[in-house]
Amino acid sequence: METLREIRRRIRSVQHLAQMTRAMEAVSASKVQKAQAAVLATRPYAYRAWEVIVNLSSGRGIPLHPLLTLREPVRSVLIVVFTSDRGLCGAYNHNVVRTATDYAHRLEVPVRYVAVGKRGRNILWRLRAPLIAQFSGLPAVPRLTDITPIARLAMDEFLAGRSDEVLLVYTDFIHLLRQRPVVKRLLPLHPTRLDEQVVSEYVVDLQPARVADYIYEPSPEALLDVVLPRFTELQVYQAALEAAASEHAARRAAMRNATDNAEELLRDLTILRNKARQHAITRELLDIAGGAEALGQRREAAG
Repeated sequence: METLREIRRRIRSVQHLAQMTRAMEAVSASKVQKAQAAVLATRPYAYRAWEVIVNLSSGRGIPLHPLLTLREPVRSVLIVVFTSDRGLCGAYNHNVVRTATDYAHRLEVPVRYVAVGKRGRNILWRLRAPLIAQFSGLPAVPRLTDITPIARLAMDEFLAGRSDEVLLVYTDFIHLLRQRPVVKRLLPLHPTRLDEQVVSEYVVDLQPARVADYIYEPSPEALLDVVLPRFTELQVYQAALEAAASEHAARRAAMRNATDNAEELLRDLTILRNKARQHAITRELLDIAGGAEALGQRREAAG
């Protein structure tokens, strides 16, 4: 059995740990509110922009833009994986990387990766996955300028022909208690049917509803040249916001669970400390009673 001093030392250690996890939970709660607001603010715009792109690309007589060109068969795929720079967020990072690798294994074509976040980079490096680039140091709520280099790299790889398809793998923010790893095709920018995907349970449904015909000024070709690169950046930006909100929500839940476990451990240690104190007091009383009894017997023998 542990000594009373050792138990008290453990109690102090757990108390300090509970204070840290409680503080980290509060910080994550503050960050997730900002990230959630950013995600909800950009979702309608991203979806409507997707509808415009579909309408533009489906127009008759319009030359197909390089970013819209489907390549058959697909000989190489680039997967951009969004993870976090720090840990202490439960299984968040491992779930994202596992989704990416499971999807890649079923494609049956060479797959290369771009890691956004140090944790994803480390996991992919341990798996010996072909990693061509990594980005880290993004703020809690990324700005569009922070995401532009990632989108530019993806477009350059696609336009240069080194990748016939570019996918985004990130965690979709549903609400504070639920986040789901998903796969979304970034390039070519074209609506896809879910039943044609390799792993449909991971794929985001981007098939928009039918919209009315628009009148464009200037021509649709000129609009495509300007809008498509920006829309590609917007899709990467939206994925980064979803991933950031999911990361903070996962860290908040993990820190809450850690705080609850620490408090439960404190209760158990307090009971153990009380038992140890009671045992020590009982032992001292027995020593005192034994000493008094021995002293009395000694006096009787002397009298």
